[in-house]
Amino acid sequence: MLDHIIRGATVVDGTGAPGYTADVGIRDGRIAAVGRVTGESHTSEDATGLVLAPGFVDPHTHYDAQLFWDPYATPSLNHGVTTVAAGNCGFTLAPLNPARPGDADYTRRMMSKVEGMSLVALEEGAPWNWHSFGEYLDALEGRIAVNAGFMVGHCALRRYVMGPDAIGGQPTGEQSAAMLRLFHEAMDAGAWGLSTTQSSTHSDGDGRPVASRHARPAELLALAGAVGEHEGTQIEAIVAGCLDQFSDAEVDLLVEMSAAAGRPLNWNVLTIDASVPERVPRQLVASERARRAGGRVVALTMPILTPMNMSLGTFCALNLIPGWGPILGLPVPERIARLHDPQVRAEMLRRAESKEAGVFRRFANFGRYVIGDTYSPRNEGLTGRVVNDIAAERGLDPFACLVEICADDELRTVLWPMPTDNDPDSWAMRAETWRHDDVLLGGSDAGAHLDRMCGAPYTTRFLGDCLRGRKLVPLERAVKMLTDDPARLFGLRERGRVWEGFHADLVLFDPERVDAGQATLVHDLPGASPRLDSRAIGVRAVWVNGVAAIRDDVVTGAVPGRVLRSGRDTRTVSTS
Repeated sequence: MLDHIIRGATVVDGTGAPGYTADVGIRDGRIAAVGRVTGESHTSEDATGLVLAPGFVDPHTHYDAQLFWDPYATPSLNHGVTTVAAGNCGFTLAPLNPARPGDADYTRRMMSKVEGMSLVALEEGAPWNWHSFGEYLDALEGRIAVNAGFMVGHCALRRYVMGPDAIGGQPTGEQSAAMLRLFHEAMDAGAWGLSTTQSSTHSDGDGRPVASRHARPAELLALAGAVGEHEGTQIEAIVAGCLDQFSDAEVDLLVEMSAAAGRPLNWNVLTIDASVPERVPRQLVASERARRAGGRVVALTMPILTPMNMSLGTFCALNLIPGWGPILGLPVPERIARLHDPQVRAEMLRRAESKEAGVFRRFANFGRYVIGDTYSPRNEGLTGRVVNDIAAERGLDPFACLVEICADDELRTVLWPMPTDNDPDSWAMRAETWRHDDVLLGGSDAGAHLDRMCGAPYTTRFLGDCLRGRKLVPLERAVKMLTDDPARLFGLRERGRVWEGFHADLVLFDPERVDAGQATLVHDLPGASPRLDSRAIGVRAVWVNGVAAIRDDVVTGAVPGRVLRSGRDTRTVSTS
């Protein structure tokens, strides 16, 4: 007897093949039958007119902490994501050295700063009852509603072995050996491989460059070599050039790491803007060189424009503009005083518009910002208005006008920058770039930057755009890009397709309605901390390992997800 039958759905199986009408039977967490399914089942449902696809795979999340207080990984699961890759960018919650209890506090403060997680939520929402990476994975086992795999973070490895010397120091020969032993133990326990960062934007809770930024190439290549000794592993790496354009040295490093491991290396995130046409070819040089060297370098890119919630009062992307961090890091009264100084504003604008700002130049057109939430009576009626229009009424330049508005709110004003890359040429460039063999959709950062951006709904918004919007790719290819392609990159065993024998990770949606709602601020984290959330539209149900976890955008209470461990749940992926 089958557990459940989904009858009459349009099955889009993840391979890119044309959709077809069929029944799908589920038994013991697997797809037991596809086609004309007869016989008895405990339950069944009519899916006529709906699309049944494999569950989506998000290749870049930071759900490492959130899964403890939110086993449903909302809103990703609501939007059809059944498998998430976490432990990215060199940041993980394990291992923690039992000889230094203060390392847990250091890790929480680092994650709060560098990944925009609520410190209160980190302190109150996770048990912090582990030391080894394996103990961390065990703490999640059996209590999550999504499937989750985790890289092990380079910063945690360095901190465990070197302590405070991980910032600024170089490991001794004995420490290097200890780091490798610790890394092997993590992969033996099921870590998917190594994640690391050398990005100039990544600083810890004390404002210092995070530990992995101090690693030299020899250390990175030794860890990469260790990756290759384990089944079903790979590398995720961030370097400074990920934000704009790689240097030659960065290209060489990414290529050498992948070749040393004999494993794919993915990086986040390839931004596509027709006004900077040289960026994409330059970034994909790493992929071309890697292929020739026996490696593989894969660029993640988002298929939607993710709105970013900005503020002059809290840490956000504006802090990363060269020269802005010291000013925006001042106490609020002093910050307001400096921002009111015309000479200070002129210098800030100069830095924001200069070449050194790189990808952050996109945030320099302050006249195109939309005012979000306001708090002062003086700002009543400004929500939803464009700064350019307000500045014209007040006889101010746009940046001075924006500062005036924010100062009236004691810098709490929410700002929404209008995207600069929402033109037809940029979308045409995206469609072309998606055809590249080493470009993969993803990069949501879900679980991070919680009150600043909401990338998790990229799956449903992309499908809605493919079906009823720009229609840049057909439905079958869009589903493949969200399912089978990332499943193959990570070597997921029997996931990513609607095939008999595969795990029953499935999403059932209405092609006439599927979409994502506007992101709204909610206060549902531990300690009532805020985050951005987004409704899933047109998603009838989401199954994880054969169990319905979502029904009509509401969690069912079931926790059928699994911690996916390298080797057992992943196979080695060839770099050729």
